Amino acid sequence: MQVLKFGGTSVGSAKAIEQVCLILKENKPAGKYAIVVSAMGGITDKLISCGQLASAGNDQYKSVLEEIETRHLTAIRELFPITAQSSLISQLKKKLNALENLCDGIFQIGELSRRSLDKIMSFGELISCVFVAEKLKQQGLNATWKDSRELIVTDNNFGHAAVNFAATNHNIKSFFEQQQADYTVLPGFVASTPEGETTTLGRGGSDYTAAIIAAAVNADLLDIWTDVSGMMTADPRMVSQAIPIAHISYEEAMELSHFGAKVIYPPTIQPVMDKRIPVWIKNTFAPNDYGTLIHDGTDRNFPVTGISGIQHIALLTLEGSGMVGIPGFSKRLFEALSRERINVILITQSSSEHSITVGIHENEMLAAKATVDEEFATEIHEKKIEPLLVEKDLCIVAVVGDKMKNHHGTSGKLFGTLGRNGVNVRAIAQGSTEKNISAVINKADVKKALNLIHETFFEQPLKQVNLFIAGAGNVGSKLLEQLQQQQSFLQNELGLQIRVTGLANSKNMLLSEYGIKLSDWREQLPQGDTNDLQQYIAQIKALNLRNSVFVDNTASADVAKVYREFLQHGISVVTCNKIACSSDFQYYKELKELARKYDASFLFETNVGAGLPVINTLNDLIRSGDRVHSIEAVLSGSLNFVFNNFVNGADFRKVVKAAQDEGYTEPDPRIDLSGTDVMRKILILARESGAKMEMGDITNNLFLPDACLNAPSVADFYEQLDVHAGHFNGLLHDAASQGKRLKFVARYEEGKASVGLQQVAPEHPFYNLEGKDNIVLYTTSRYKEQPLIVKGAGAGADVTASGIFADIIRTAR
Repeated sequence: MQVLKFGGTSVGSAKAIEQVCLILKENKPAGKYAIVVSAMGGITDKLISCGQLASAGNDQYKSVLEEIETRHLTAIRELFPITAQSSLISQLKKKLNALENLCDGIFQIGELSRRSLDKIMSFGELISCVFVAEKLKQQGLNATWKDSRELIVTDNNFGHAAVNFAATNHNIKSFFEQQQADYTVLPGFVASTPEGETTTLGRGGSDYTAAIIAAAVNADLLDIWTDVSGMMTADPRMVSQAIPIAHISYEEAMELSHFGAKVIYPPTIQPVMDKRIPVWIKNTFAPNDYGTLIHDGTDRNFPVTGISGIQHIALLTLEGSGMVGIPGFSKRLFEALSRERINVILITQSSSEHSITVGIHENEMLAAKATVDEEFATEIHEKKIEPLLVEKDLCIVAVVGDKMKNHHGTSGKLFGTLGRNGVNVRAIAQGSTEKNISAVINKADVKKALNLIHETFFEQPLKQVNLFIAGAGNVGSKLLEQLQQQQSFLQNELGLQIRVTGLANSKNMLLSEYGIKLSDWREQLPQGDTNDLQQYIAQIKALNLRNSVFVDNTASADVAKVYREFLQHGISVVTCNKIACSSDFQYYKELKELARKYDASFLFETNVGAGLPVINTLNDLIRSGDRVHSIEAVLSGSLNFVFNNFVNGADFRKVVKAAQDEGYTEPDPRIDLSGTDVMRKILILARESGAKMEMGDITNNLFLPDACLNAPSVADFYEQLDVHAGHFNGLLHDAASQGKRLKFVARYEEGKASVGLQQVAPEHPFYNLEGKDNIVLYTTSRYKEQPLIVKGAGAGADVTASGIFADIIRTAR
C-alpha cells in the first residue's frame, strides 16, 4: 500500500486538484492508495480569523465566511459538470451552516476556547477531501473518502493533540483491511478524542496524518506532494544558491524540519522512521523533478546536509552563585515552563553551574518570565539568584549532517565564518551525536549568516563578495571596468562572485542588494538618490550583506573619517585615499586595531606606489622578523614625470601643465609640487615599519618659491611659474653641470624622515628612473649590502585601480 499527502497549494484551486488527479492516474503501480489532503491554501488562516473576529464581537467574521464559501463554490463550478454540482453544493452548504452556527455562538459568548478553535479549523480539510474524492470518481477511479476523526484518536490537548497510537493503529488497520476502494481520500490535520470531540495535530499536521497512516498499514512508501521540489540545503528565499537535497536520512530530515525547514512538519518523521518507510517529497507542479527521498543509507561527501533556522527566539537565562553545586534548579526551571506549556527549543549550561540558558519562542517570553520568577521568588528575594534575564530579537541557525562527527573542524569553520563577518553568537548547543550544531544570533543577521554558512560547507561554492564603492571618477571608473572584464575569470578560476552592491560619487548614490549591472552603471548612477555619506553608511549597514567591503576611491577627508564605522561592523575597508593612514597616529592605530578586533581587512596598498607591491613587501619583511634601517624612495609619479621632462631648453611651466593635462597631477598641481603627497607616503611607510610618527615630524625641503605656493588660484600659480622661471632653470643647470639629475626623494632612517628635491648621480638607482615610475629601496638587517628594490609605474588610473582590485581579492581570500 502507498500513502500520498497533498498540501494546501496542491489542492488550492480547481486546476491544482486536476493536477493531483492526473498524478494519481498516471504512472502508478496497481494497489491501494490512501490520499491525505490539506485544506485549500489559505483557508485555515481564514477559519482562524473567523473564530478570532467572532470572539472579539466583530461581525466581520460573516464576510470572511462568505469569502470561504465563494472560494469553494468557484472550485465546484470549475471542477465538476453541472449534473454533479448540486450534491456537492448541498454538502458544502451543510458544513458551512454548521460552521456559521459555531461562529455565531462564539460571537454571543465572546470567548474562543481551544476546543472551539479546533472544531472551526477542521472544516477546511473536511471540505477539500470530499472535492478530491469526487473528482477521482469523475475520472473513473474507484475512490471514496473517510473522515480521519473516526480513525485517529488523541488526548484532549486541543490545538496540538497527542496521538493514542495503540487505538489509532487498531482503527486504521481494521479500516483498510476491509476497505474495497482503491483510492481512499482522508482529511489531514484532524483527529478526535475518545469522546468524539474534534482535535487537531498542530499546523502542518496533514503530513503527520499521512505518516501515522503509513506506519499503521506498513506502507511501501509515503509521498509528500507540495509546491517545492524537495528539501533544499537552505531556504531558497534566504539563500539564492541553495540546491536540492536528493537523499537524506530520517535523522537529518527530523533535525532540519525541527529547525524551521517548512517542507515537512517535524513530527512526521518519527512514525515512518520507526518502520523504516521511505518518504519521498515531490512537487505537485513539477512531478518529473526528483525531489527528496528520506531513507536509510544516504551516501554523501559533505559533512553538512543542510542549514536551517528558527526565527523569533527569546533566550531565558537563570543565573546566580546560589545555583552552584545545588541540585534541582534545572528541574524546577523546566517544570515551571512545562506548567505554562512552553516548549524549550535549545538548552545550554555553563560548566560552573552558575547559569543555565534556554531558547523559547518569543511570543511565550512574558509568560515564561512570570512563571519562572514566581517559582524562584524566595531565591531571588534572598539574592541567591537573579530575576530571569530575557533577551529577544534573536534567531537560531543550525547546521545538520550525519557526517559531521567524522569531519574535524566543522564547528571551527562555522563559528570562524560567522565571526569574520561580524555575526555575534549569543549561545551555542551541540548534541552528543554531533548531527546538529546550533547557534543563537541576532535576527537581523539571519540572512547573512545562512548565506555565509552555505558558502562555507557546500560543493564548489562561489564566495560572494559585496562591494560598496565611494568614488567613480578616473580610478573608480577604471576599477568598475576591470571588475566587469574579470567576472568570468574570478568565478571560474578563484570561485569568487564579486558584486558591486553600492556605488556613490559626489552627487548620487545607488544601492542594490542583488548587485548593480556594471555594463550600464553610468546610466544607473544619475538615477540614484542624492548622495549623503551618513545615509550611504546607514543603508550599507541595513543591508547587512556577507563579505562586505567598502572601497574608497576618493581623496576625501570626510570619507576617510568614517572607516571606523565599517570596521566596527566587520566590513572590510580597501582604500587608495591616503588621508586616513597619514592623519593623526592615534586614528591610524585605531583603524589597525579595529581591523584585528573585528576580523576585517584594512588594506591600503595603493596609498604608496599605486599598483606596486610596496606596502605588502614591507609588511612581509616586518612580519618575518626583519628590521628596516632606511627607506629611500621616489614616490611621486607626477613629480618624476615633471623632472624627467624638465631638461635643458624646457620650460618648467609647460612641463607642469603637460603633467596636469595627462592626469598625472591633482587639478591643483601645487598638491604634488609642494611635496605634501610624498610626505604622506613616506609617513605611511615609516608607520608600517613600526615608527610612531606624525606629519609634523617630517622635514620638507621645498623647492617652490613662496609666491608660487601662495598664489590665489591655479591660474595665478602658473603665472608665478613664469615669473620664477630663472629659479627653476638654475636648479636644472646646477644639477646638469655636475652630471646629475633632479629627483624628488623621500627618505626615512632610524626614526627620522624628510622629503625634497635632490641631485642624483649616475651610479644611483634613481638616476635612470623614467617616465612616471616610482622606486623604493628598503635597506634592512637582511638586505644590508644591496637594498631590496621595488620599481615600476607609480601613477595612473589603470594601475591604481588594479592595486585596489588586488586588495579586494585579498579581503576575499
